[in-house]
Amino acid sequence: MLEGIIRESIGKKGTKALRRDGYLIANIYGKGLENLHAAFKENEYIRTVRNKDSLSFPVSIAGKTMNVVVQSYEAHPVTAKLLHVDLMVAQPGVLTHYHVPVVPQGDAIGLKNKGLMHISKPRLRVKATIENAPNCIKVDVANMDVGDAKMLRDIEKIPNVTFTDADRVSVLSVIKAK
Repeated sequence: MLEGIIRESIGKKGTKALRRDGYLIANIYGKGLENLHAAFKENEYIRTVRNKDSLSFPVSIAGKTMNVVVQSYEAHPVTAKLLHVDLMVAQPGVLTHYHVPVVPQGDAIGLKNKGLMHISKPRLRVKATIENAPNCIKVDVANMDVGDAKMLRDIEKIPNVTFTDADRVSVLSVIKAK
């Protein structure tokens, strides 16, 4: 479980001091809950997020344990080091928006014909409760050749989950290699 601390100072000086000590700045929020200004050890946070097996993961701050979902993050434009992360509390039974990763399944025919797989939407926005939200959205790409694309309307519907992007949005495609 990821352990965090509550930030006493939310100003620039306190934030820089925490970053120098190896902490990642985080905001934790949820419907009907008070916002928490927290900080996590950066290496522990990255290890936890990479090794999670579901959309939500547990964190402990000041003795309170809660399941959270990564909503957004900010990275440094040059070094790609994480600067800030927004975490939303995954409340059971509350209908809300989640960003679910897209995972291609199978080997596309176009990859053997010198094509490249281009994932234009690595995460799809869905509206669901945390119990019904999938851990990932699997897209079958086995019959795709160079020039083919999978739109959101081509993805199999999931019960109790609503896709909030337009159905004409391209999720992934096989493009010609240059």
